[in-house]
This record gives sequence, structure tokens and C-alpha cells, in this order.
Amino acid sequence: MKDINDKRVMYFYEAVTLGTIRAAADKLDVAPSAVSRQITQLEEELACILIERNRKGVCATEAGRVLLRYYRETTSHKEACLADIESLQGLKSGHVSLALGEGFIGEVMSRALPEFQKAYPNLTLSIHIAGTNELIRRVHEDEAHIGVLFHPPHNEKLRSHQISSHPLCAIVPPDHPLTKLNRPIELEEILPYQIALQEKEFGIRQLIAVAEFKHRVRFSPCITVNSMSILKEFVRSDMGVTILPEFIVRREVTDGHLISLPIVDPILSSGEIHLVTRIGRQLTEAPLALLNHLQTWMKHFDQ
Repeated sequence: MKDINDKRVMYFYEAVTLGTIRAAADKLDVAPSAVSRQITQLEEELACILIERNRKGVCATEAGRVLLRYYRETTSHKEACLADIESLQGLKSGHVSLALGEGFIGEVMSRALPEFQKAYPNLTLSIHIAGTNELIRRVHEDEAHIGVLFHPPHNEKLRSHQISSHPLCAIVPPDHPLTKLNRPIELEEILPYQIALQEKEFGIRQLIAVAEFKHRVRFSPCITVNSMSILKEFVRSDMGVTILPEFIVRREVTDGHLISLPIVDPILSSGEIHLVTRIGRQLTEAPLALLNHLQTWMKHFDQ
């Protein structure tokens, strides 16, 4: 009967997840040759090809994907076992991994997490900030217990525990010509002005693309970014406008540095925040405590 060497599987997992042998070696703090050697030995032991090499790096074969699933499930079961032991101590220890869109940093760090930390001072958290597509991948591949995303596309492998409606708005500097209209604006009225938008991997930009298609218009952003902070500074510097949910610029609007204008459009008005986990993943005590806490936070998001 064949045996599976968990150390070699870990090397294989890191190489496929990170996309290259060298990236895996850097993370594991070993030589690239050591990673290649471990994967080769694993292929010999299992008598199958696990990776395919291409110009960009490596990817898993069909057999490799089966092994990836085994690794994730084994890791999840080990985590559950340790958490069950920890739960006997009344959540005196434990760790939670949270995948978060950049736009939620202000709200989560100022409102949600301080209360959670007070309630569970012995739990530790890791927070990963990225675009929608990357955050979905992290939740799907069990690299994150929980994800907070803006308008993720439908995914059969994700479960939304809480959904909150947040329409997209035009974000403009004070005294911008659009503020003189004194009414909700049309999407086409934004077109004459310089605009900065997120990259296509972000849920906000994907929702804007649907609205563009419906209206048969196309924004030509002078700046494309992967940072909410840059978008806000772009508008604050009077370089142009952008499109965001109002909660992302709540502080700047309150301070009078930015203006949020409603946009008359059913697509842009359909923006939603989703609190998600992977379907089928049994959360242990610590992640479940954070999930329940974030659900309560989302219910009072606008208060």
C-alpha cells in the first residue's frame, strides 16, 4: 500500500499555490533544488505526475489536484482537532485567518475587531488584504477561514452568512461641477471627467463593468490602481473622480474632504457586502466566534 509523505506534500502544495518552485523555496527557506527533489520523490512514490511546468511556473495535474484536496482536508481536520482541545480551555487559545478587502480596513479595525479582541484576548488573527478574486481563492483553498468581500461573483463553493446592501456612488472633491446639480446623477454625467478606477480583479470594478455594458459606455480611467487609499487621494487632490461605496470614504465625507453623490442606476445600486466561508468547511471554535461577531457587526454596519 502506498504511503503519503506529508512533508513532501507540503512542498508540492506551496509550489502549486505560489506558482513557482522558487517562490515555494523562498517561503520554506530552502533551496529551489530541495523543493524540486521533494516533489520528484513524491511523484515516484505515488507513481504519477503531479505538476506541469510552463513558462509562468508550475500547475497541478489532475492527480495533483486530488493531492491538493487531500492536503487541505488533512490540514483542516488537524486544525479542527487542535481547536476541539483548545475549546475545552474556554477559547484561551486559537487562531483565525481573515481575508479582507481593503475598503473594510477602517470599519473592521475601528469597530469590529476591538470588541472581538476584548471578548477573546487570547485569540490571534492573521489578516490578508487583496482584491476580490484573490480573497475568494484564499477562502476556497482554506487559506482563510472567513472572507469579507464587496459584491463577489456567484460561487457554488462559497456560503454567504450575511449580506449588506451598499450602492456605488460617485466620489468627487468639494465644489466639483457635479455637486452643483443638487440631485442624484446619471452614469453618463460622469464620463466627461477624469476618473480613477480599481483593477479588474476587484468586485467594485466588475460591477462597474456590468453597468458600462448595459449603458453601452466605457470609462477610460487615467489611473488604474489596486489601492483604495490611492483612489481617495486622487479625488482629494482634485485630480478627478472615482466610484466607490460610500462607507469607504465615510470619514473623509464627514470631515468635508470628499463628497459622495448617489448614482441613478439599478446595477450600481445593487452593490453588496458578503461575509463568506467555504461551503463544507466546519469552522472550529475560534473562527466561529469571529464569524458570529462579524455577523452582528454587519447588521449594524450603517449605525
